[in-house]
Amino acid sequence: MKIYVTRHGQTDYNKDRLMQGRSDIPLNGTGTAQAQATKEKIGDIKFDAVYASPLIRAIQTASIISGYAQEDIIKDERIIEADFGKYEKANYMKLPLPMNLYWMYPEVFPAPKTVESIKSMVKRTSEFLSELEKKDYENVLVVCHGGIIRPIRGYLEDAKRGFIWRPRPVNCEVFVYESIDGKHRLVDDIK
Repeated sequence: MKIYVTRHGQTDYNKDRLMQGRSDIPLNGTGTAQAQATKEKIGDIKFDAVYASPLIRAIQTASIISGYAQEDIIKDERIIEADFGKYEKANYMKLPLPMNLYWMYPEVFPAPKTVESIKSMVKRTSEFLSELEKKDYENVLVVCHGGIIRPIRGYLEDAKRGFIWRPRPVNCEVFVYESIDGKHRLVDDIK
């Protein structure tokens, strides 16, 4: 199985450098163009299934890249963006120290109150991926978010901590993994 994992295209919150989390806002014009460009970069791959976070920006991106109608995309809560709690919609450049430290170095600093922990993100994405790998797919697309993609990458790259925090994935960057008998390998990074 090849698993294509990508972050959604740009939204106005991305453009304005806001913590987007669970806010459900659509792609902007740049985000739509990024998804269309990604579709062209990956070519005519036929996806056996397309999974997305239930947030509209992920669903729109998944539809554009895959050619699937939005209603045919499998929405899964386990790949929704991290819950930023009281920091939702806060400007990245003006985050209070506890959130700034956590978001920069989660391996050292704990999640502030109201913010989802790394442990929680690792648990839900591991459950999702473990279930996905039992399916009989040749090619599958998974569209999610900048925060939650980090534990997804950790699982698929067998990271000891369970996540790969840096470098930060850019909008519509596609990580292509091969999964064979529970073993994983990154085969491409399409920017």
